[in-house]
Amino acid sequence: MELIKDTAQFEEIYHKSCHQPELFWDEIASGFTWKKRWDKVLSWNFTEPNIHWFVNGKMNITENCLDRHLPEKSDQIAFYWEPNSPDTSPRSFTYLSLYQEVNKVANSLKQYGIKKGDRICFYMPMVPELAIAILACARIGAVHSVVFAGFSAQSLADRIEDSQCKMVICSDYNDRGAKHIAVKQVVDDALQFPGCQCVENVLVYKNTGDEVTWYPERDLWWHDVVPNQSNECEAESMDSEDMLFILYTSGSTGKPKGVVHTCGGYMVYTSYSFKQVFQINEKDLYWCTADIGWITGHSYIVYGPLLVGATSLMFEGVPTYPDAGRFWEICDKYNVTHFYTAPTAIRALMAYGNSFVEKYQLKSLKVLGSVGEPINEEAWHWYNEKVGKNRCPIVDTWWQTETGGIMISTLAGITPSIPSYATKPLPGIQPVLLSADGIELEGNEVEGLLCIKFPWPSILRTTYGDHERCRQTYFSLYPGYYFTGDGAKRYKDGNYRIIGRVDDVINVSGHRLGTAEVENAINRHPHVVESAVVGFPHDIKGQGIYAYVIPVDFNIDETILKKEIAEVVAKQIGAIAKPDKIQLVSGLPKTRSGKIMRRILRKVAGGETEGFGDVSTLLNPEIVEEIKDGAV
Repeated sequence: MELIKDTAQFEEIYHKSCHQPELFWDEIASGFTWKKRWDKVLSWNFTEPNIHWFVNGKMNITENCLDRHLPEKSDQIAFYWEPNSPDTSPRSFTYLSLYQEVNKVANSLKQYGIKKGDRICFYMPMVPELAIAILACARIGAVHSVVFAGFSAQSLADRIEDSQCKMVICSDYNDRGAKHIAVKQVVDDALQFPGCQCVENVLVYKNTGDEVTWYPERDLWWHDVVPNQSNECEAESMDSEDMLFILYTSGSTGKPKGVVHTCGGYMVYTSYSFKQVFQINEKDLYWCTADIGWITGHSYIVYGPLLVGATSLMFEGVPTYPDAGRFWEICDKYNVTHFYTAPTAIRALMAYGNSFVEKYQLKSLKVLGSVGEPINEEAWHWYNEKVGKNRCPIVDTWWQTETGGIMISTLAGITPSIPSYATKPLPGIQPVLLSADGIELEGNEVEGLLCIKFPWPSILRTTYGDHERCRQTYFSLYPGYYFTGDGAKRYKDGNYRIIGRVDDVINVSGHRLGTAEVENAINRHPHVVESAVVGFPHDIKGQGIYAYVIPVDFNIDETILKKEIAEVVAKQIGAIAKPDKIQLVSGLPKTRSGKIMRRILRKVAGGETEGFGDVSTLLNPEIVEEIKDGAV
């Protein structure tokens, strides 16, 4: 795969990708190892939706991540692992040793009855064994479903039940910063739920060695099962459209939905986007600070770097442990060239002052990246000046769990970086802005709903077990388009700036949380009648969670109730979903049909005191003043 060299070539390639998309992707896909070449590049409609890339092509993504690199790169480091504590020994894996470890785990899974199509749930810290076991699943055709190891037992159980997982792979404990987290205990608690009886075995990696409750009829120690396996395992032949993984994401209504990505198209697009956006070359060292529990970790820690034969870094810890210079200490230690993190992390480190970054050289850095949410200008400039020393292009990447890969972004050093702009769509991506009534807005200097009018190889195929939900969520509101749920502006030269969500989803530290999911958790508290949750601007997180709560009785200790509400949410979803602000109210602004007028709640949460429009048509217009007066 050749790197795009300059802006003129980018424009030429982008034009070809839009006018001859099948020829364009045929040429890109031909650079991979296929067991059988496809009969047809693309078959699609956005009505059902029904999307097939590289039809009847046969391959295995791990052969492209590992096997094909061995003749020339067997001794090259595939990834370094930096532990949570600087006092713990780091580890590294060459392409050959990674290949061998993946095969050992693949054979272990087969020994315990895992076969093609079976689902395996992961609930693990950022240790190498997580990446190894994910690849082992893909090796034998099992479907991996990674759950961020900060979600509650209830959230974990919901995901296990929805995908009917046959096995869970976890660790005993997780050290994250100064926290010592009982990972297996959460798994044990989740498997007590009636819907989780599908799980036959729990494979446990001994991460810390602390004692755990053990169920010998179900539980397996990694160190008892894996080391004695053969380091050779034939890769399962997978159809291009076979499931590769399920990753759950919050929606605006109901339970989290399992986004399904398939083997061939995901492989082609993830590798292409990684290579072109970051402009990765031989001898570069790339580090993405995300957790593999999110899509960024899937695409740009596990699959993308390995598919192009890069050397990357995997980090177990957090940016502020043991101090706020940890990121920069690691960059210098390994001579990191490409650094990819979230605006939340950048803003948090900014708040600690400049001294923690200024003590490090950071001379090796060539490219900086941002992911998870639009990066605000102040954070962009700090990142550029203090970390990049005004010499590293910043790629501000816009994409989603559902897109599988980066969709709109600067290409590092090729197309211009503009503070707070995602800038241009990648080759093969055809965005449009729609008005609220579905009309395409032409030209520049326009604002609308961001949609995509043509499929790309890593577009989601369905939501697991509920294809109608996929259709309703992404393809029904504006027929003929994939609806992203985001608003955007298009400026001169066709540069895009992402405004944010236009549906009932809150982007907290780059993690999407559905308002309905948080409200359902709050409403479980016995002293809560009803609640409404909205996002509000947050200096560190980007968006915080503001909860309006109607209590059963106002003659209650407000401090205790708020604390208990936060605990209920943490138990039901996870600590990440705890409200930042809780306001007790006697009612919520509702239309006469009973719909909550959330725009009013958003304005109050954002500190606005006027501009609420006509509220006389509300069922209870007097409540607006009460909510304004009681804002926290």
